[in-house]
Amino acid sequence: MDPQQPETFNPWTVVNLVFHHLAEQGLHPVLGGHGDPAEPAAALLRAFGIEPGRNDESVTSPAVQDTLADLRARMFPDV
Repeated sequence: MDPQQPETFNPWTVVNLVFHHLAEQGLHPVLGGHGDPAEPAAALLRAFGIEPGRNDESVTSPAVQDTLADLRARMFPDV
């Protein structure tokens, strides 16, 4: 690792991790109803000394959209 190159991590990966964790704890997290969750996730990464950055798993990628669709189907089966 190049010490001059900052470490980066996708904030949406943090959002996904926290969303799953909350759901596994029996809570009912909702995406989009209370603002963009990527902004606080990016702030959290910066607090840990990691720069927010995009990788090939951006929110618009088909894999992420499929995961979000699966989450919606499991959390809201009647919708």
